[in-house]
Amino acid sequence: MNVPHLGRRRALQSVLAAAAALALLLWWLLPSRGPSYPKEPVSFSTGVAAGVYETYGKMLKADLREQLPGVAVNLLQSQGSVDNVQRVASGKADFTIAAADAVADYQGPGKDGLRACARLYDDYMQLIVPRDSAIGSARDLRGKRVGVGQAASGVNLITRRLLEAAGLDPAKDLTAVPVGIDRAPGMLKAGELDAFFWSGGLPTNTVTNLAASSNVKLVQLGDLVDRLHSKGDPAGYYRQAVMPADAYPTMQHGTAVTTIAVANLLVTTDRADTGLVERLTRAVIDSRDEIGNKVHAAQLVDLRTAVFTDPLPLHEGARRYYRSVKP
Repeated sequence: MNVPHLGRRRALQSVLAAAAALALLLWWLLPSRGPSYPKEPVSFSTGVAAGVYETYGKMLKADLREQLPGVAVNLLQSQGSVDNVQRVASGKADFTIAAADAVADYQGPGKDGLRACARLYDDYMQLIVPRDSAIGSARDLRGKRVGVGQAASGVNLITRRLLEAAGLDPAKDLTAVPVGIDRAPGMLKAGELDAFFWSGGLPTNTVTNLAASSNVKLVQLGDLVDRLHSKGDPAGYYRQAVMPADAYPTMQHGTAVTTIAVANLLVTTDRADTGLVERLTRAVIDSRDEIGNKVHAAQLVDLRTAVFTDPLPLHEGARRYYRSVKP
């Protein structure tokens, strides 16, 4: 008499166990977990073609399909950090990546509303010349044709400060060519430039490709660090750094190169929805390893350092995310 009853009870237990397993699976797989957020499109200002910002933005966009289902993410190419800060502050873009010095340098409308989601990775200043060039320092650029980055780029901002620290007037002492990483390598190979500056994560794929196809070398910039720091803020956002010998093996041949570095920030404004920012911040941290497979600098995104976003305060959505994952 008890056998059918026992069978029914086991069947019920099996159904409940299957339901629990399905619920757990859906909890992991469905992208609806987390805070609510508006479904309106958002724009993300990146950088020049072939640059680290653009590549990072493209890969992050793919990850945001899971963290922000229903939200169309539109990527906007830009000249770089200076352009990016202006766009977000003015409402022409919702999110961007920008170097900390460019953020600190911005004094235009909307400055007080700027907020950070995360500190990402550091950009390293890179001065690249033909291998047989006699240029051994930025001071040797007098009279040369030099790629200095587009006018509204972070490269251009740092380059002007470095040249001034080297005792050079970019407008008088050399031919400053306003080209970025999308054009400068080709111009160097064609003999149209004697040198070019680039500020990006290590390694930058475009520079790696240039080193593989041309005889080029990196020029140290470490001799300018003290002069640069003597200028005060926002030069205080630059730190002395060393490009390790294996950053560009075919160009460095086992030699480390001294330079300066500056942190990159993921930037938005206090107008951005709290739930949206919390989810986006989670996506940035969770996607580190996947994006880092292609954008190697992204491997340095770290939960422990992401909250240090000087000169910007954290957005409340980002703050909530970091609190939720705090050990």
